[in-house]
Amino acid sequence: MNYLFHLLIYLNIYAIVAMSLNLISGYCGLLTLAHAGYFAVGGYAYALATVKLGWSFIPAVLLGIGMSSLLSLAVSIPAWRFRGNFFVMMSLAVQSLLFSLLHNWSSPGAELGTWRNLTNGPFGIAGISKPVLFGMKFQAIASIALISLAIALVCAGICWLLLSSPWGRLLKALRDDELAARGLGKNTRFIKVQVLAIACGMVAVAGALYAAYVGYIDPNAASLDESVLFLCMAIVGGVGNFRGPLVGAIVLLAIPEILRFVDIPDAMAANLRLMAYGVLLVVMMHVRPQGLAGDYRIE
Repeated sequence: MNYLFHLLIYLNIYAIVAMSLNLISGYCGLLTLAHAGYFAVGGYAYALATVKLGWSFIPAVLLGIGMSSLLSLAVSIPAWRFRGNFFVMMSLAVQSLLFSLLHNWSSPGAELGTWRNLTNGPFGIAGISKPVLFGMKFQAIASIALISLAIALVCAGICWLLLSSPWGRLLKALRDDELAARGLGKNTRFIKVQVLAIACGMVAVAGALYAAYVGYIDPNAASLDESVLFLCMAIVGGVGNFRGPLVGAIVLLAIPEILRFVDIPDAMAANLRLMAYGVLLVVMMHVRPQGLAGDYRIE
């Protein structure tokens, strides 16, 4: 039973990630490779707030949301002028910058959480506390699964409210023809800042959930491999609707779990998983570019 709860927690985390990326790629038309960096920022903010400051779950998550939303300016401001391949390359530069900061912001002998050793470098932060809500500490895996499910539903509700509003229709107009939206007097630059701040704040929630569940986070959470994994979820599941993120999260979660039951050495399992992701991505781009459940085809 604990195994099923474990899968549910990861499914909820991946669903939040995919929903947030769907806002950027599916409704705004911007393909980004920096999403894992903001995922890691949320996890590190939660870790430092709980380990060093003794904060409870909600304030620590809010700190991660605020930091990621603020740092989203590194992507949203260049998005004023860059689109297509140029925006992808720019987002890759931001991802590399965030990974390098998390990997190198340390100093031997300095105390964790100080300006000299904020992230503990490649060793990461261990001993992260489980969620604490209203003075109650949730240690059992079933309770963490319930919290993650509730948060995923809240994120889905927020996305539904935003995308069913006139603001959501404006996002689609921006995606389909930015010049026409600008000709109608819409402030497309501010809209990009808004959607990227919301999406980066949302993925920071997923990063905080991951850190709270695993109890450890290191710079690999911001690696390019993670960014590609997140992008695979969006492309395989399909963007531009509510079904796609959930389908993509289920498919990408199922691949490594299926490999667990195949009699192969552990050293090969990770490589086979990456190969499976790549093959699936290539097949989907040729057979169904809009994804398994998508409406919008990423150009």
